[in-house]
Amino acid sequence: MLRGNSVRILTGNSHPGLAQAVVERLNVPLTPCTVKKFSNGEINVKISESVRDEDVYIIQTGCSDVNDNLMELLILISACKGASARRITAVIPCFPYARMDKKDKSRAPITAKLVANMLAVSGCDHVITMDLHASQIQGFFDFPVDNLYSEPVVVSYIKRNIEGWKDSIIVSPDAGGAKRVTAIADKLGVEFALIHRERTRDPGGPVKMEVLVGDVRDKVAILVDDMIDTGATLALAARSLADNGARKVYALVSHGLLSETNMKMIEELPIEQLVVTNTVPQKQHEAACSKLVTIDVSPTIAESIRRTHNGESISLLFGDWAEGAGVNGVY
Repeated sequence: MLRGNSVRILTGNSHPGLAQAVVERLNVPLTPCTVKKFSNGEINVKISESVRDEDVYIIQTGCSDVNDNLMELLILISACKGASARRITAVIPCFPYARMDKKDKSRAPITAKLVANMLAVSGCDHVITMDLHASQIQGFFDFPVDNLYSEPVVVSYIKRNIEGWKDSIIVSPDAGGAKRVTAIADKLGVEFALIHRERTRDPGGPVKMEVLVGDVRDKVAILVDDMIDTGATLALAARSLADNGARKVYALVSHGLLSETNMKMIEELPIEQLVVTNTVPQKQHEAACSKLVTIDVSPTIAESIRRTHNGESISLLFGDWAEGAGVNGVY
């Protein structure tokens, strides 16, 4: 329960469904605001109620029209700052430009740092996000950042919905996800595997994957990753696991962007399910793919808002509470 009445929750156009689910759990109304475009593409914001001396939370995720959604968020923050809000928290379930977190080649931009700077300049005081692509992004900010994890909800889903999970193996499609899969494997008491992506010397040549660590033969292979966009990595990994004798293959991904994914291709892959969270809207994808399952993370986000507003620790969200919240968390 939220203490006092000085809390306001706003949202832009990126994911109104998630914002509505969050406020329903908190039993507070969404603060009415209008976010629309002028004919020349400029964004106009109108907040219909006072936010003076209020604790403001703006829920806006980085998906589809990511640049428009980011500008909406920045303008909403600036509007609340100018209206004398006491504290402004940006709730960004899927952080935009998170993949651009380092200079991996000459003249490459570190765009995640630029986004952090823009949030700070607009007047943001606190960020709540989920499953950052790289944890060091938290260091780009000079104010508090709470990086929530979908891991407990994923563990809960595996235990309740994947038959034979005790004889499963948790698989990372690249070495960068090793920490993520080992943490889940430890919680489940099962083994883990890593897949290596091997490129040919020809830049335009084929790419193949081979299991580098672990034995998947006759086991239920559970692929775990933080993001799916084109689906190319998932396709290669799923076929590699099937070729290596996996009994069944499941894929669990935090952020289902699926912006360039051919959903028909997902249907034809040797996987039982592709499980994603609703940090990104999934309705149009669910209609096109029978294998797609969505886990609801609104209980975790709502609880983080409640605890932040009440001045309570959010460390509880990384353990048994979040696993319990995943019991009825499937759409």
